[in-house]
Amino acid sequence: WVYDGAVIEARIRSLAAFDAVRYAQKANSNLAVLALVRRAGAVVDAVSAGEIARALAAGFAPRDVTFTADLFDTAALAWIGRHDVPVNVGSPDMLAQYASRHPGRGVTLRVNPGFGHGHAPQVNTGGETSKHGIWHADLPDVVAHARQLGAPVTGLHVHIGSGSDFDHLTRTCAAMEGFAAIVGPELESISAGGGLPIPYRDGEAPFDVERFTRAWLDTRDRIGRAIGRAPRVEVEPGRYLVAESGV
Repeated sequence: WVYDGAVIEARIRSLAAFDAVRYAQKANSNLAVLALVRRAGAVVDAVSAGEIARALAAGFAPRDVTFTADLFDTAALAWIGRHDVPVNVGSPDMLAQYASRHPGRGVTLRVNPGFGHGHAPQVNTGGETSKHGIWHADLPDVVAHARQLGAPVTGLHVHIGSGSDFDHLTRTCAAMEGFAAIVGPELESISAGGGLPIPYRDGEAPFDVERFTRAWLDTRDRIGRAIGRAPRVEVEPGRYLVAESGV
């Protein structure tokens, strides 16, 4: 495999209007690719203790790594505690575990908005058939429980599937507005998730990244007016950054 670093850097620049581009390293965890992504100004997502270790080995600071999963295992909890890695929790059980070990530390919740989409059923990560995230109807109770546990909800994350189309991706904007209203002024950041499609065949049109970006920045502004503070907006692309770079 040979990777064209200029392509990866161009994809990161195309998302520069977001406050953070968080590379989902499951798309390609090659250490040289990770280091290139870091030098280009992106931060990184990890789904396991091993991915936390790879991110740190590639030079990322612990604060630039976010652990996102539906459960904790012993190794992941140890790495998170040792390096103070931020966490994006995907279940009420994870929330309780995290709050008991790290009282007072803010937390991001991954929410299942009740719908999902992807280029194949196997990569659909939202809706009733998906295991990922806190079910949207349960969010008010989970936010209230987080406050009781002393773990303020400072972030919200939604991801609906890899290769999703524009209409489904922007449906998450409206969903995020509703979720933000539940959390209120303590909300510091929102994540647009990932799943940005790429052209795989000749003649396929590229994804309209500018339109996608505008939709999320407008969403940020509406949330800001509603809760009294505009949150930071992250995007979490994986293969969008790297899939067109390799041969």
